[in-house]
Amino acid sequence: MLGKLLDRPPRDKLVSHLLQVALYQLEYSKAGSHVIVDQAVRAAKRFKSPVSGLVNAVLRNFLRQRESLCLAADAEKSSHFAYQDWWIQEIERQYGERSTEILQAGNAHPPMTLRVNRRLTTTEDYMSLLEKADVRVQRVAAEALLMAQPMSVERLPKFAEGWVSVQDAGAQCAAAILNVANGMRVLDVCSAPGGKAMHMLERADIELVAMDKDERRLDRVRQNLHRGKLSAQVVCGDASQPDAWWDGKPFQRILADVPCSASGVVRRHPDIKWLRRAADIAEFAEQQLRILQAVWPLLDSGGKLLYATCSVFRQENQDVVERFLTTHEDARQEIIELPFANDPPGQLLPCDQHDGFFYALLRKDD
Repeated sequence: MLGKLLDRPPRDKLVSHLLQVALYQLEYSKAGSHVIVDQAVRAAKRFKSPVSGLVNAVLRNFLRQRESLCLAADAEKSSHFAYQDWWIQEIERQYGERSTEILQAGNAHPPMTLRVNRRLTTTEDYMSLLEKADVRVQRVAAEALLMAQPMSVERLPKFAEGWVSVQDAGAQCAAAILNVANGMRVLDVCSAPGGKAMHMLERADIELVAMDKDERRLDRVRQNLHRGKLSAQVVCGDASQPDAWWDGKPFQRILADVPCSASGVVRRHPDIKWLRRAADIAEFAEQQLRILQAVWPLLDSGGKLLYATCSVFRQENQDVVERFLTTHEDARQEIIELPFANDPPGQLLPCDQHDGFFYALLRKDD
């Protein structure tokens, strides 16, 4: 809107920032328009008096043309959907008619979903606890409870005792797909903050190595494990350089939840939509392939590796898997079953029940 109200951008960025804040207030705040304009003009006088007239003229012009300016802004896809043009074009290229639904989901309030710790209670029993506390939920997967209304975790029964954790229903699919069993040695690559590690430990008695390169984020892993009354070996290291931290003992299961664009969870981190660059996607894909290639030798024969991202871009997802498969004859991709619609296979798109995720299960031939 500001671009349509000015012949050229102000030389001083402070003026642009002031005008944008004032325009936002005029459009969305409850304050009177005359008060907003007056305060913006006063602010302009404080740091650069000559521009106060410009600020006054622009804001009053906006008030006169508000309806037509809103229509014009809404006609532009980047303004209507609040994404960069390259992002919109990529979603449209991949998903066609479904692109509008995907883009709109990224602007919706994210759902709050709980994961019940089956070691300490059952999903049915915990639902009864919530009902007594007048908390409404919907069961959407084995241990996943979708809340009707988000709330502070302090209000959740037995949260501090580890009976339940907050984890998106789509993220809860990882443990179910890997299907860990008692006695297995399992590696969780890029583990922080530890939700998927906890979920696997809640499902079976396994020897788990939770690895991440960020020591500070590993503190979150330790805290979550402690709250859930769970134990794992927590290791700080670079997933792409296992020689620096691997003890040489193979794993029967590996979860490679690799760094990605986070394009499937932008409604939780809306700044991503504007800070991410188109070139970042290719860079992520190269990093993801390096990690996948690096941890594959750590997998035991007959073992399974789950490649996971929270992205909706194919370049980071199935494209990476197919590049890997062309150079690893001992790997094959298995069909996976998910409790939610996934199209293309393994791709969860953001909706009112879960965020966007991608999963590919790879088996190492004996």
